[in-house]
Amino acid sequence: MARTKKRPFNVNVFLNTVDGGRTVATYRKNETVYSQGDPADSVFYIQKGKVKVCIVSEQGKEAIVALHQSGDFFGEGCLSGQPLRLATVSAMMDCIIMRLDKASITRVLREEPKFSEMFMSYLLARNARVEEDLVDQLFNSSEKRLARLLLLMANFGREGSPQPVIPKISQETLAEMVGTTRSRVSTFMNKFRKLGFIHYNGDLEVHNSLLNVVLHDNPHLRGRDR
Repeated sequence: MARTKKRPFNVNVFLNTVDGGRTVATYRKNETVYSQGDPADSVFYIQKGKVKVCIVSEQGKEAIVALHQSGDFFGEGCLSGQPLRLATVSAMMDCIIMRLDKASITRVLREEPKFSEMFMSYLLARNARVEEDLVDQLFNSSEKRLARLLLLMANFGREGSPQPVIPKISQETLAEMVGTTRSRVSTFMNKFRKLGFIHYNGDLEVHNSLLNVVLHDNPHLRGRDR
């Protein structure tokens, strides 16, 4: 007998069948999904678009600590007892985002093993990425950090096919993500463009040759600052 091919678990299809506690909303570019200090009472799933996660310190200093894109969850801190949001999440482009209230997603995680397995795998992979980001911030030059950020935004090294064209993103935002100045980002971006690693004219196209900056300690490519 021929084997029946196992169908991959489709998160979008599954979440659209969740009974109750689910809403879908459209967010315009720069619109806030939730703000730092809001009640943490739900988990969000990005069906389309990209969002940024920002934290503001007591001194008023703002830092972008993460970017999420289609297929990502965010706001899951509520599941571990987090009472208030620790960050502000806003749309970087027009987005379609699903909100699942805490009670609904808790029930689904308990009753649906396939979704629970997928969700846990996602969280573990993202935790590994956070650790990589920390190592990157501590030990790599800002040039390498920028190259790695661009590759991650283009989906290199993640599941699924790379999406080398990144919607327009400001150099100020990139500088906040990398932890350097806008002028340094401008210098590195010009260097990457001249070396053929990227191309930009409105949208930003990232070529896999940019991996050379991350993988090789080449004096020709190395930035001097940390």
